[in-house]
Amino acid sequence: MERTMIKDVFEKSKKNVVLRGWVYDSRDLSKVRFVVLKDVSGRIQITGIQGKTDAQVFKLMKNIPKESAIEVVGRVEKSDKAPGGKEILPESIKIIAQAESPLPIDVSDFSKTELPKRLDYRFLDLHRPKIQAIFKIQSNLMQGFREFMIKEGAIECQFPEIIGSSSEGGTDLFEIKYFEKKAYLSQSCQLYKQMLVCSMEKVFAIFPTWRSEKHNTVRHLNEARQFDYEQGFADDKIVMDVLGRCVQYMVGKVIDENSDELKLLDVKLKVPKIKYLTFEKTNKLLEEKGVEIDERDLSGEAEKKLDELYPDTIVFVHDWPMKGKPFYIMPKDEKADAELSNGFDAIYKGMEVSSGGQRIHLPELLIKRLKAKGLNPKDFKSYIDSFRYGAPEHAGWGLGVERLTQVLLGLNNIREAVLFPRDRDRLSP
Repeated sequence: MERTMIKDVFEKSKKNVVLRGWVYDSRDLSKVRFVVLKDVSGRIQITGIQGKTDAQVFKLMKNIPKESAIEVVGRVEKSDKAPGGKEILPESIKIIAQAESPLPIDVSDFSKTELPKRLDYRFLDLHRPKIQAIFKIQSNLMQGFREFMIKEGAIECQFPEIIGSSSEGGTDLFEIKYFEKKAYLSQSCQLYKQMLVCSMEKVFAIFPTWRSEKHNTVRHLNEARQFDYEQGFADDKIVMDVLGRCVQYMVGKVIDENSDELKLLDVKLKVPKIKYLTFEKTNKLLEEKGVEIDERDLSGEAEKKLDELYPDTIVFVHDWPMKGKPFYIMPKDEKADAELSNGFDAIYKGMEVSSGGQRIHLPELLIKRLKAKGLNPKDFKSYIDSFRYGAPEHAGWGLGVERLTQVLLGLNNIREAVLFPRDRDRLSP
């Protein structure tokens, strides 16, 4: 017989099944023994009865360590006492891989193991249904992103992850040896997206990024992933609209398709509303609410206050000061000395999840902005030259995959939203 997933035992009429999974729990009541089997789709009770169950099978049920991988061949029976109303009466049980005991971490539903140790044994931590639920939802967010982008007429592209100079300016790059040259791990696919929309018009990617900042916070990583989008013949207002609709689509998909996972995580989601505020108006509003303001950025306190004022809302803070944005963001009215930019941040559930804006497509203006940021235009020659041959105005954004997962699910630490996190202290597993 072919393997049956546990979920199908409850949803379909089956009498005889072959189940494969892991031992979640077991109980010995002398004449009756129970093994709770789990696979990626659910759990079911295996019931052995002395005198009715094969003697070798009944004996084996007493001593199988938790998290061992086993195969159970048996008969499905209805049972008012069993969780879900069905149980399996086993005909044979085979141990596929026996787990060592004791386990190094607690993998029960109510694990008390601290996060650092759980991450040390992440491969075992992922046996927990709650942890699996996070990544099932994250997977659906990625699928939702792709679905939305394809419907928008965008083309998925792959970009270089090894670069010869900074993508955004600054020094937060990981240097690597590239044959006889110095190279760096990419901070962003930003510059390549821009070059591509000068011909392809709409492009998107799910792209890994590396930043060597020596932070150690619950919202930052040194290796992360981004939902990236860029559009030709567009300004910041157009791509803000795309971003808002995209997140609404992804959240709606999770609500529709991940109800079991949301219930398991005790998360109630709503499709977000959209709000637009200028940076100046945002700071005035926050100042009135007693929040300390910054002339070039929004603090964590400010982001949380925006969530209090506009719950379940993506707040687009636009017309950002030039001093707070990268060199490639278009100054207001295309003036090199403009104080404001066509850049924006998106604040959602008390955290910045995205930043973006209209890009500079004028080579001479781009050279001026590079110099203003203390960067050498010679290091960006191919990038600048790509705009000398019919480059239209264009705009785009990056949206953090782990950051969005964190805020949607209310996770205390962004490392919970990464299968195998990389920060300044962690390189394994």
